[in-house]
Amino acid sequence: MRYVAYIGNLTRLTVELVNGDDPSDLRREFLDQHSIDEPPAATLAELLPALREAVAAVADSGPIEPINLLLEKYPPVIHVSTHDQGGEPHMHFARDGESPASWLGRSCAAALAHVICGDPDVTVGRCQADGCARFYVDDSRNRSRRFCSKTCASRTTVAAHRARRRTRLRDADSSGDFSS
Repeated sequence: MRYVAYIGNLTRLTVELVNGDDPSDLRREFLDQHSIDEPPAATLAELLPALREAVAAVADSGPIEPINLLLEKYPPVIHVSTHDQGGEPHMHFARDGESPASWLGRSCAAALAHVICGDPDVTVGRCQADGCARFYVDDSRNRSRRFCSKTCASRTTVAAHRARRRTRLRDADSSGDFSS
């Protein structure tokens, strides 16, 4: 496993948790590989406010305090693992089999710390669609993503088109030119 892929996947897992998404294949695989049970809603409810603030800090390029608070509450336990196919050694931030809150807190905090410190392969953004509070991991080639989903991108594009059309019609109406 490439270390950058590990950071990216943990960041995706973190964003999924913060966005309140249903468990994805990535999440199920991560938890299964590390002998972690799916956290109960009450466990997530305790962890999510700190995670949400930390993800927002990364997406908005600071302040770093929410990440430091998360690291303080869930300090990573760095060790080398060889659990993957082929037994290639790679770093982990939490021990397999820990409680879901500890494992998620440690793993997510360490990944977000890497990202805010400038990991070049992982970028977190905040959806630019009006009324959307979701985050996303931008893995586009030029890091130009602006929306959490195609739905938000399409909704924004349609709204902009309709606004331009209304402006053209209003301008045409006020000038008496109806050829638009």
